[in-house]
Amino acid sequence: MTTCRGCSVRSLRSVSCAVLVVATAIAVTLGTTGAGVDAALLRVEGDLIESQDYGEVLASSRSQSIDFWDLPGFTRSHYAADHALVTPESRVFAGMPGWTNALTAHLVSRAKGANFVMFLADMQANSSATSPAAGTERLIFILDGVLQLNYDKHSIALHSDDFAYLPAHVPHSLQSSLGAGVLIFERAYGIQGGKAEVLIGSTSKQPVLDASPEIFTLRKLLPQTGDYDFNVHIMDFRPGEYLYVKEVHYNQHGLLLLQGQGIYRLADQWYPVQAGDAIWMAPYVVQWYAALGQKSSRYILYKDTTLDPLIAT
Repeated sequence: MTTCRGCSVRSLRSVSCAVLVVATAIAVTLGTTGAGVDAALLRVEGDLIESQDYGEVLASSRSQSIDFWDLPGFTRSHYAADHALVTPESRVFAGMPGWTNALTAHLVSRAKGANFVMFLADMQANSSATSPAAGTERLIFILDGVLQLNYDKHSIALHSDDFAYLPAHVPHSLQSSLGAGVLIFERAYGIQGGKAEVLIGSTSKQPVLDASPEIFTLRKLLPQTGDYDFNVHIMDFRPGEYLYVKEVHYNQHGLLLLQGQGIYRLADQWYPVQAGDAIWMAPYVVQWYAALGQKSSRYILYKDTTLDPLIAT
C-alpha cells in the first residue's frame, strides 16, 4: 500500500500529495513510472516508507493529545540549567531574515549557551531561503514535502529522510514550490584550514555502524574526519531497547524525536517523550533513553565532535 508522507502534516500539501499517491499506485501496478509521472517524486521504497514517515513531528494533532482547554497553562516543556525539553505545544513559529513565505521555530540556540542552533522550518508553497551568515555551516534534514537545493550549478530535489550538508564557504539557496517541513542545524565553522565538502544523501543509504555494547541501530550522516566539527546521528530503538551507557560527556546535543515514544532521563529528571519533542543537552548532563510503546523509536541527534575538548566552543 502506498502512503502519503506529507498529508498528515499540512493540508496545504495534501492535494499535491494525493496526486502523487495515485500516480505512484498506477506506476507500481503497471511496473513502470509511466508517462507524465516524475520518478524523482515517487520515492517508492517498499517497507522503508513507514520507517521514513515523520508526519508526527509537525502534525497538528501532536499539540492536541491533551485537551489544553481543560488544563490552562499546562505544558510538558521544561527548562533547566543543563538541559531543556521543548514539546510541540510550546513551539513559537515566526518569520526570520533570509526566509520567504516560511516560519521557523528555534528549539536550541546560543541564547541558551549552546554552540549551535537547531530549528524547524515550516516552508509553505512557493517559499525560499538564502544561505546563513558568513562563516556558518548548515545541515538540513527533510521531514516532509519536497525541497529544492541550489548551489554552484547544481539543483537537487530532496525528499523526506534526505539530508544535505553545506560547508560555510558554499553559497546556496533553498526553494519549495509545494511546501516542506525541514529540520536545520547551524553553527560557526570552527576548524582552521578545514576542507569540509558538500554532502547529500538519505538516511536509508547510510551504513549501520557498530555501537557495541549498545544494541540500538546507529547511522551517522557526516564523515568522521577532522574536517567536520560536528556530526548528526540517526538512532533507532525497538520497543524495550535502551541506552546501555548512562552517558556523561563534554559534548553538547540537540535531539528531535522523529518516531515513537519513550522515557528520557536528563540529570535527575525523567521525561515521557514522543515524536515531535526536542531536547537540548549541555556538557556533562546525565542522559539516558529507553524506548517504550508498540512502535520503534527514531531520533536525530546533533553532536559536536572531533574537536579538542580543551579548545572546543
